Amino acid sequence: MNPKINRALYGGFVFLGLYYLLVQRDPGTAIAQIGIALVFDPFDPNQPWGQRPRWQKIWLYTHLAVMALIVGMWMGTNDAADAAHDARQGFWDGWNGK
Repeated sequence: MNPKINRALYGGFVFLGLYYLLVQRDPGTAIAQIGIALVFDPFDPNQPWGQRPRWQKIWLYTHLAVMALIVGMWMGTNDAADAAHDARQGFWDGWNGK
């Protein structure tokens, strides 16, 4: 694929991910968009990993680290225990005809 198209798609998906994260407050969709961006290598995809400049490797590792940070923050702030309790309480309320 053309490196210019890759770069444009990479930037578009990163921008879309940031939009979902910062404006829509939807970290699940943001993670998906930012992850898809990595498919479109913004640098020369024909260049082997070992021959890439250090700054390109740092850029891509930072991209992965930001994704991991968003996932961690999303999981840490997700109230899964409260949601499970609410679902269980709703089941029993329905079962008992409340």
